[in-house]
Amino acid sequence: MRPSSVAAMIKRISHTFIHVLDQDEALDFYVGKLGMVVHTDADLGHMRFLTVTLPGGDPPQIGLMLPGPPAYDEATAAEIRELVAKGGAGGGVIFETDDCHGTYERLRAAGVEFTQEPVERFYGIDCALRDPFGNPIRFTQPPDGPIVVPSPEELREQS
Repeated sequence: MRPSSVAAMIKRISHTFIHVLDQDEALDFYVGKLGMVVHTDADLGHMRFLTVTLPGGDPPQIGLMLPGPPAYDEATAAEIRELVAKGGAGGGVIFETDDCHGTYERLRAAGVEFTQEPVERFYGIDCALRDPFGNPIRFTQPPDGPIVVPSPEELREQS
């Protein structure tokens, strides 16, 4: 198949997964603090399939996945758990918001610790935090007008 015909068959992203070390702690954070809702919480015998989504249930769902079988053999799972514990397992999520400053203040009041306060950027206003397992999360408020991407030189000057 040509890539264009394959792309025409793909409809949307339905799930994405991040690694967590404790699914109940992850639920407390993603549901209790960020305000997401549980979509699926199923005991499959060999694993707990746990996903959350934004209120309304529209995709994508975020799978809160323990490293282990069936996705990984035990040796690989142990390596991933070690990376997660260091905050370096990759992944992450960017949420869009209509009010980055308001989201930041509401979440700070709920006890969420941020790694970056809201900052104005060419693509809007955003702030950053990490979940309890080190996964990076950003909240971004798009600009009112079109996004104008600066040149590489301009970006270097801004950092």
